[in-house]
Amino acid sequence: MSAPGRSGASRAPRSAWWALALRPARPPVPWRQTVRAAVGMAVPLLAGLLGGRLDLGVFAALGAMHATMNDRVEPLRLRAPRIALALTASTTGMLVGAALQHLGAGGVLVGVALTVIGFVGGALSATGPRGSAAGMLLLVSASLGGGMALPHPWWAAPAMMPCGAALVLLLGLRYRTDVRTDPRTVALAGVYRALGDMLAALGTPDGAAARRVLTARLNLMQDLLPPARPGRHESERLRWLRRSYEAALGATEAAAGLLWAWRPVPPELVGFPAALARQITGGPEPDYPDWRPDTPSRTAFDTALRAAADTVAGRWAPLDTAAPPPPDPWRLRARLLSAGSVRYGLRVALCVAVAETAVNALTLSRSYWVPLTVAFVLKPDLGSVFQRAVSRVLGTLLGIAATAALLGLTTNEWTLSVVVSLCVALLPYSTAAHYGLNTAVMTPVALILVQLGGESGAAEFWPRILDTTLASAIVLVFGYLLWPERTPHRIEPGIVSAAATVREYLAAVARVEPVAEVWLRRTAYRALADARRQVELGLAEPPPAGRLAEQWLPATAALERLSGAVAAYAAQLRYGGREPEPEVIERVLRSLDRLTEAARAHHPPSGRAARPTGPHDPTRSALARAADELDVLLD
Repeated sequence: MSAPGRSGASRAPRSAWWALALRPARPPVPWRQTVRAAVGMAVPLLAGLLGGRLDLGVFAALGAMHATMNDRVEPLRLRAPRIALALTASTTGMLVGAALQHLGAGGVLVGVALTVIGFVGGALSATGPRGSAAGMLLLVSASLGGGMALPHPWWAAPAMMPCGAALVLLLGLRYRTDVRTDPRTVALAGVYRALGDMLAALGTPDGAAARRVLTARLNLMQDLLPPARPGRHESERLRWLRRSYEAALGATEAAAGLLWAWRPVPPELVGFPAALARQITGGPEPDYPDWRPDTPSRTAFDTALRAAADTVAGRWAPLDTAAPPPPDPWRLRARLLSAGSVRYGLRVALCVAVAETAVNALTLSRSYWVPLTVAFVLKPDLGSVFQRAVSRVLGTLLGIAATAALLGLTTNEWTLSVVVSLCVALLPYSTAAHYGLNTAVMTPVALILVQLGGESGAAEFWPRILDTTLASAIVLVFGYLLWPERTPHRIEPGIVSAAATVREYLAAVARVEPVAEVWLRRTAYRALADARRQVELGLAEPPPAGRLAEQWLPATAALERLSGAVAAYAAQLRYGGREPEPEVIERVLRSLDRLTEAARAHHPPSGRAARPTGPHDPTRSALARAADELDVLLD
């Protein structure tokens, strides 16, 4: 008898959408990024004060802040391009905005220019996280360049921004190599710790959540590794990192079968991945636990975990994995010109055009704040548009209140430089915690930089509240309520993509291609993670979007469980002597087709994703039981 699972399948009462929207995350404090952010902001301002050109220091500090917003703890080969792309967009936007201000362009010309920039930035934003940051900063900097007081000569404003960014980049260089604190080493150890946590959750309702954490750790490690290309020389350490990661993929695949089957493992085995994590960061090699697997899934996991132990120790072991295909160099271009990118560019351009029309009609003071706010609220990877618009207003109010209190006490440039540096130091944490908190931190930074640039920050308080409210209202009406791309239209393509990748994974298992299975499952779980993230973002939307997102939770949970069932079925084929079952495979494929058709038709399944209350009988086909679960969902 099946029971609904907690991972989105049940009809248990959920938190209200507004509670989900306001609930902050609790990320760890990124101390290295915090220190880099503070120093990167303080040094340009200090140089400007000492050299008598604080106006130049302000724009160098602005470049440092934009670099900080895109700074990550990752290898230089990833960190440098990320910051460079963001600063290229930021500097270009500042150059365009400053040129328009220098030439005395009228409101209509400025509005047309910002609308075009909004379209380009929006299309770029839809290409992925890096493009999202670059597209947002392109529009933000163009708005600032057209409104802030410019130094002399005017072109010094965009010229100073890369200087501040270069400082942040240099501060993150590793002058002494310590393999134990290398980001890839830390991420790899995190993968094995998360694997141990998932083993501890086998046979409990917490298993699905533990698997999602493990998926996130695997995604991070995959992103930190350079793509494997035939013929390219790699260091011994990089080869070890790559093979240790691939070994973790094999162990994860086998553990997914145990998770699906509610099949726990002995306690001594639960703690072994954590011991491997300690070995990765410099600890001793642990002894492999003495146990005897008694089912195909446990045998598969034992084989994979032994291979992982040998690989981490530097010994050769068969991993049955192949390198993923190298990235397509035209991928960004194709995505930039895709229908989705153009659609998002039009969405941003529409909101910017309406904002500029309102700015010219209302003759607002320092009107650059309105398109700037539109850029921040419409950044596609920050969560719900509705949540961001409301959080932006609340965060701005808090930030303005704090800044008003500060400027009421002092306008000393040295004191303000210290305060703004401390505020920027909070950005790495506040960005990960909550958008409203991030806005509350960013607002004092912007107002204090206006003050340091030679204008009155105190005079900006009430106009900024009006600007923020106006921009948020424009986004809510034209970019949310009237725009056809609502939450379900972001969820359903993710469901279709996840179903397609699970289908490919099942096809590889059916053809008994172990070399391809692991990477196909890796691809499937990345797609599943993206789909679940869109569903969870939708839950923070007000009705009816939030209710529609909740209706897709059972389908997402069913696809996640199906991946685990396919892993268990692969173990039965390989270690249990089970013969392939073409009719059952065809039944599952038909169910996947039905789910795909439902997503494309915008009709969530009305059934529930079932989860067993006890371990799976290893004599029964795992795939046949998965087919039964899909029937429950789709009927």
